[in-house]
Order: sequence, then C-alpha cells, then structure tokens
Amino acid sequence: MAWPRSGLSSWSDHETSRTPGPRCPARARRRGGIDAEASDLSQAENSFDQPLGEVVEVYTQVWTPEGEPLLFEVYSSAANVSQRADEVLGEFRPISVGGVLLFLVLTVPIVLVLARRLDAAAAERESLLLAAVDASDVERRRIARDLHDGVVQDLAGTAMALSASSRAAADRPDLRDRLESLAGSVRTSLRALRSLLVDIYPADLHTGGLAAALDDLVAPAVAEGIDVRLEVTDTEHASKEAVRLMWRTAQEALRNAVRHGDPRTLTVRVHGRGGDSASLVLEVVLDGVGFDATHPVEASHFGLRSLRDLVDMAGGTLDVRSAPGRGTHVVLEVASR
Repeated sequence: MAWPRSGLSSWSDHETSRTPGPRCPARARRRGGIDAEASDLSQAENSFDQPLGEVVEVYTQVWTPEGEPLLFEVYSSAANVSQRADEVLGEFRPISVGGVLLFLVLTVPIVLVLARRLDAAAAERESLLLAAVDASDVERRRIARDLHDGVVQDLAGTAMALSASSRAAADRPDLRDRLESLAGSVRTSLRALRSLLVDIYPADLHTGGLAAALDDLVAPAVAEGIDVRLEVTDTEHASKEAVRLMWRTAQEALRNAVRHGDPRTLTVRVHGRGGDSASLVLEVVLDGVGFDATHPVEASHFGLRSLRDLVDMAGGTLDVRSAPGRGTHVVLEVASR
C-alpha cells in the first residue's frame, strides 16, 4: 500500500513554484475549507507520484500562530481513497441496514393491525348493509302483505258492493250514475294501490319472470301517459341475485324518472353480453329534463347511494349519464351467474 504524503507551504512559495497553478489551491484559498482534484502526473512536480498510479490532491488552508496563511497539501493514490471510502461505508452499512430492519420490525405489525382493522370495518359495513337490505325486504314484505290482506281486499269489496248497488238502483238513474262513478273511482284507486304493492315488494321474480315484474313496474309510467318500450331477453339462466339487482336498479331509475325526469318516452332494455351471456345488462333510457351527472349525489338521495353500494358488492358497474335538457341514460352490467 502506498501511503499518502503531505506537506506545508506558504501561499507565496506555492504561487511562485507552480506555474500554472492547479485549480484546487486557488479554490481553497478563495473559499477556505478543503478542496481536492486528480493530480496531473504529466507535470514535472508530480513525477515522483507516477508509481502510485492515479493520485488525488487534497488542499486546505491553515494559519500559523503568527497568522500567516499556509497551504496544507496531501497526496494519496486514488486506490487508497476508494479503499478507505469502502471501509467507512462498510462501518455505516450495518447501522443503516439495521435501522431499516428495526423500522420494518416496528412498523410492519402496526400496518398489519391497521389492515386487519380496515378489513374488519369493511366486513362490518358490508354485513350492516346486507342486514339493512334484508330488514328492508322483510319490512316491505310485511307492508305489502298487510295492504293486500287488508286495504286491497276492503277496496275490492267496496267496489263490488257499489257496482251491485248501482245495478239495484236501476230505477233511479241519478243514484245509479253516482254509484257507478264511485265504483270507478274505487277501482282506479285499487289499481294504483296494486301497482304500489308491486313497487314496494315484487312477486317472485323467477316465478313470474323479470319481464312480467318490469311490466308491472312501468305501469305507473304508462298511466302517466309516457310512451314506454320494454325489451327483455337472455334472462333464462341468470342468477337470482342478478335478476333482483336488475329489478332494483330499474325500480330506482323509473321512480326518479317519473318523479323528476318529466319524460315523454322511456325505454327499458335487458339483454345479455359476452359469450353465453356471461353478463346481464340493463339500460333505462329516457328523454326529459335530465340533470348534471358530474355533481356528487346528495345525501338525501339514499336510494341511489344504496344502489351503488349493492352494485359494488355484486361486482357490477353502474353508469348514470345525463345532462340538463338531454335526458338520462342508466346502464347496469353485472355477471349473470
């Protein structure tokens, strides 16, 4: 190993003995501190350093007790410098690696705990949503049953009694006409109530079929004078969950369309997509006032927010496209099995 050599010289000696002087001494004098550069071995003053190979010159400024500035010079082979740098880095490497490992040891358990808590919170949220949906279904079923067995039957009996009374009052035209008018009003209310029952809780979608359930669902829109077109295909082998999600989405879209959309035409289309109808697609297209679909859903629109959660849980996609004055286009796609 070639040991570095060093020496002290005054600024004046250095400036008069080296022409042209290297950049490093000038920078060290101008800035103070330490500066270094590779030696130019072609210069005569560095001829004795040629056996060292590549040489590094290091300069720093020092002062004598009398305040005279001196230049401290060190010459060392580049190999020695690289070796020493590797040794210094080698001493710090265990500290650096150890610090990283210690950081991982301390943080990984915390990250795992937080991840488990997030998973548990997501599972709890999903279970609460499912429980809310189930509770809603149970309550819908109870209300539909109570209305069907109570009010609907009473209204049906009342309509029949009024019709019978009008026939019995044949000799009194004014009373007969009044009774017939009342019977017609009761029958109209009865039809509206039955449509409401379908809206609250449909019959078994697989027993009656999705097409029949959707036909009942669009009945209020037809009653409002809206031109309705219904097309349902490729649902024979769809799962119960996919069919129910189709119906729920159509229900929410049609409810909003009739209440807020002011449409003249309405199209409800269900069809398969992909090989062997791997996915089921529902499209609800209507003209009318539309809305700005880029705005966030308002907190009061719980139905749409709940519907989006159900679609996400089912692994489907729900796309609502609309613009003011340009109608609305709702597209739901979900795996059919």
